Amino acid sequence: MPTYEYRCDKCGKQFSRIESISTHGRKKASCPKCKSAKVSRVFTPFYAKTVKKS
Repeated sequence: MPTYEYRCDKCGKQFSRIESISTHGRKKASCPKCKSAKVSRVFTPFYAKTVKKS
């Protein structure tokens, strides 16, 4: 399952949530520190490893 990064607009805490693709966007994320629903997605780089078949 993908990990989504968020930052709270109220207190500034950055946190991660593991959500399935089908449930992402249905349930609003809230800050674990101050419980505020005003959060923004933080886009982070990712690393993908593939196997080359010969």
